[in-house]
Amino acid sequence: MDIEPVECAPVRGFRRVWLRQRWQDLTFLHWAVEPERVAPLLPAGTRPDTIDGLSYVGLIGFKMVGLGLGRGPGVPYFGTFWETNVRLYSVDGSGRRAVVFRSLDASRLVPVLVAQLSLRLPYRWSAMRLDRAGDRLTYRCRRRWPGPAGASSRMEVRVGAPIADPTPLEHFLTARWGLHTRAHGRTLHLPNWHPQWPLHRAELLHLDDELVAAAGLAPPAGPPVSVLYSPGIPVVFGGPAPLH
Repeated sequence: MDIEPVECAPVRGFRRVWLRQRWQDLTFLHWAVEPERVAPLLPAGTRPDTIDGLSYVGLIGFKMVGLGLGRGPGVPYFGTFWETNVRLYSVDGSGRRAVVFRSLDASRLVPVLVAQLSLRLPYRWSAMRLDRAGDRLTYRCRRRWPGPAGASSRMEVRVGAPIADPTPLEHFLTARWGLHTRAHGRTLHLPNWHPQWPLHRAELLHLDDELVAAAGLAPPAGPPVSVLYSPGIPVVFGGPAPLH
């Protein structure tokens, strides 16, 4: 099987836009993990994607802005919300690299319900906010429904200099052009497209997190091996298709 290269912009496209949105004020924390530890958590037909023999667990906080169908306008009110997700890295039998979400906490209940029912994505309704003081950002999340109720996360970072030339690992962790999910008895792939990430180095100042453990993963044993920030990008998704 030929695995697609890690590209800073996707080489494949899709004819019809299914969803559009903007991701804003993102902080990426990542920890290395042995592939065999996360393989049982991935959908059928996929396996852990690796770089230098390791896979990764990601904790990402950001703001979703202007979520909407097709190329139309974003949905008022419900289309903009805070989100914190726990994700893994996958590759399928066609060689497509993607992410697998173990949890997605969002601050609007309606998008949570729609995503749960349509694609069986593990969305959770949570109270969230982002506090900004100069170059310091603090993301707070406390889960409301479904459980475990009260699971929380607080991460504080200091944003540093822009990255002119990301490392291979930084490309691997951020240049992802699809997601895999298990829904209605099938594993699906959803492609996405966005411009190349504008990335910044960042320093983790504080982390108190229960979301990684709540997602069925071992709590991080040490500091993240990668801490990145991005001011954001526009994103479009193509429609879901079952794995061949």
